[in-house]
Amino acid sequence: MLTSMDVKEEKTILTVQQLNQATRTVLETNFGTLWVKGELSGVKPHHSGHLYFTLKDEHAQIRCVMFRGQTRSLAFKPKDGLEVVLRANVTLYEQGGSYQLTVMTMEEAGEGVLQQAYLALKAKLQAAGFFSLEHKKALPRFPQCIGIITSKTAAALQDILAVLKRRYPIAPIKLYHTSVQGKTAAKDIVNAITKANSESHADVLILARGGGSLEDLWCFNEEIVAEAIFASQIPIISGIGHEVDFTIADFVADVRAPTPSVAAETATPDSQDLFRVFEQKRIRLVQACQRLLQHYALKLDSLEKQLLHPGQRLQQAILRTQHLQARMQVFMQNTLQLNQQRLASMGAHLNSVSPLGTLSRGYAIVTAVDSQHVIQDVKELTVGQVVKTKLGQGEFTSIVKEIMPNR
Repeated sequence: MLTSMDVKEEKTILTVQQLNQATRTVLETNFGTLWVKGELSGVKPHHSGHLYFTLKDEHAQIRCVMFRGQTRSLAFKPKDGLEVVLRANVTLYEQGGSYQLTVMTMEEAGEGVLQQAYLALKAKLQAAGFFSLEHKKALPRFPQCIGIITSKTAAALQDILAVLKRRYPIAPIKLYHTSVQGKTAAKDIVNAITKANSESHADVLILARGGGSLEDLWCFNEEIVAEAIFASQIPIISGIGHEVDFTIADFVADVRAPTPSVAAETATPDSQDLFRVFEQKRIRLVQACQRLLQHYALKLDSLEKQLLHPGQRLQQAILRTQHLQARMQVFMQNTLQLNQQRLASMGAHLNSVSPLGTLSRGYAIVTAVDSQHVIQDVKELTVGQVVKTKLGQGEFTSIVKEIMPNR
């Protein structure tokens, strides 16, 4: 009697490659060429000319490749968010074990859902004045503290820190960690902006993340993020994605930079440029001081030439004093001589009218002894009266003996 142990079970063992080949054959045979509609995402043109992207809808996604020979017939430039209709074959990429669509033709089917939402919000916020220049805040020329709103694990953070260290190492940096992708990212970004404004440590903020597809960057297209940026009292520089990526946050931000690194450059002055400016000003200051010193040196030389030795000044004073003394002596001599001449003239005049002059010519003055009264008429005399007679030279006293009036 045979037992189960005696019956050898026949097994068909496939290699991974055989399995993938068989699966590929099944897919290509059963599906053939078909039309598929969806939204483009993660469009990446390859340097070889091939085009790699993902086709998705609200519930699923599939990888796609369009080879160089087919991309040449495209009538438009594929981009993220664009809704298209593909004519493709379902196949399996054996090496990776993932199935994909090999695209033969691509037609525009209208803008994708995300792109439509993006354009609608952009139009709404533009009409509300969120993008107006009058609402843009000026950046500080020399920031005292720089706030960075991004993920602490993001590569963009390292790029920003490297630029800040090179250009403006003196400014302290404050990191406001937030997720930058996913369902909660928009709310996290709003909380980070709000926290930065409430703390008031930073006087400029950099909102940044690296590149990605439209859905990867979608949190920066949310209305709540735009409102938080618009309401921020601190100026915000956006550095989101690559140069070709434009988000709603870029339009609302006070300054838009094409990359996170450029955002860091925009936020700071270049320390090397500052050093060059300081050196130029230092040179101009030194030159100005040298010119000023030279001016005062020349002025000092001029004053020194005008300045005399004290001995010379004393000698000049002595000579001047002697000159003035000589002039004074001449003046006094002339004045004395003039006064002597005037005195002589006045004396001669006085002599001509003086009684003494009259007496000198033989006349006499008779006065009463007791009253000193000048006797001018004999009627004023009495016999026996004592009178004094003054002559030109001397005087004498006499007694009246006889009075003889004029006949």
